Amino acid sequence: MQNERFLWSITSMELQVQVFSRNDALPDMAGSSFFHSTELFQVIKATPGHQPLMAVAFDKENRVVAHLLACIRRRGSWVPPYLFTQGRIYGEGDYDEKLSSAERDEAFGLLLEAITRKFQRHLCLYAEFSNVSHKMFGYRHFREQGYFPVSWQEVHNSLQGMPPEERIDARLLKMVKRCTATKAEGGQGVTTRRITDIGECKAFYKQLRSFYQSKPRNFIPPYRMFAEFIGSSHARYYQTEHNGKSIGCCVCVYSNNNAYLWFMASKRKTHTRQHPDAVVLWHAIEQAYRDGCDRFYFMDAGLPFPRSKFREFILQFGGKPVTKYRWFRCSISCVNRLLSWLCRE
Repeated sequence: MQNERFLWSITSMELQVQVFSRNDALPDMAGSSFFHSTELFQVIKATPGHQPLMAVAFDKENRVVAHLLACIRRRGSWVPPYLFTQGRIYGEGDYDEKLSSAERDEAFGLLLEAITRKFQRHLCLYAEFSNVSHKMFGYRHFREQGYFPVSWQEVHNSLQGMPPEERIDARLLKMVKRCTATKAEGGQGVTTRRITDIGECKAFYKQLRSFYQSKPRNFIPPYRMFAEFIGSSHARYYQTEHNGKSIGCCVCVYSNNNAYLWFMASKRKTHTRQHPDAVVLWHAIEQAYRDGCDRFYFMDAGLPFPRSKFREFILQFGGKPVTKYRWFRCSISCVNRLLSWLCRE
C-alpha cells in the first residue's frame, strides 16, 4: 500500500500530512500517548483483521509536529451473519509542544481529513472516534468531515491528593475487604494477581471473550493482540480468583501517567458472594495509585441514560461522571444524514 502526501497551509506554517501503513516506513516520532505510539502501531499490524494507519504532519523542515494513529478492523460473525470494516481512533493524537493551541487545532483538522479519506478508500462502513480531552474538542473539524456526535458517558477517578480508600464508598470498601480476607479471618479468600505469563493468556482471553459475546456493542480484538500486549509496560492484565478458579479479570492500559480500564469481565452472577467485579476493579485502581498514576479512567461507562446499573456501580469507587462526545461517520451518505438527524441534541 502506497503512502500518501497531502499539503495544506496553517497560518505561518506549511504542513505536509502523510499516512503510513507499514512499520518500516514510519518516521521517528516523539510522543507521550500510548494510543498513538509506534508500539501500538506494531501491535495492531500484527493482529489479524487489523490495519493501522498513522497520519503524520511534517513542517517545512520535514520535522514531525503531530501524529494520529487510527485502526481499520474487520468485524464479522456467523450468527447473525455479517462482515464489515470499521475505522477506530482513541484520543486526539500527539502534538509538538511548540505548537500553539490554534495550530494544534488546525493540525488535528488536517490529520482527521487525511485519515477520513483513508477510511473511505478502505470502504469502512463506519468510523468511530472517542476519548477526546474535552467535549467540544475538534467540533468544527468533525462536522466538516461529516461526523456526527453522540453523547457518551465516562467516569474519571482522581488518584491525586488523597488515597483511593478515602474516595470509595464505605460500604463497598467494607464488602471488598470482607471478600479479600482469608477464610481463617472469616472472609471469602478472593485474591487478585497480575498475569504476565503468555501461557495463561489464552485462558484469560477466553474469559473476556465469553463475557462480551452477549454484548454486541462491544468489540473484543483477536487473541493475537492480547498476546502481543502481555509483554508491554503499558498494559496490565489482572485476574481475580477464588479457590484457584478465575472469577474475574480486567485489562488496563497506561498512558500519559494515567490508567485506562479497557476491558473487564466477571462471573458476578454465579459468584455473587465473592463480588468479583468489585474486587478486580478495586485492585486495578489501587495498583494504579501505587504506580503513581494521576487518574484512573473508565473509558466506556455507556450511553448517558438516566439510569445505568454499571455507571452507578463504578461511581461508588469515588469517580466523577463526565459527558463527552463520541464521533461517528457512516460511509453511506443517506444513512449518515439520517443518523446525524436522529442523534441531534
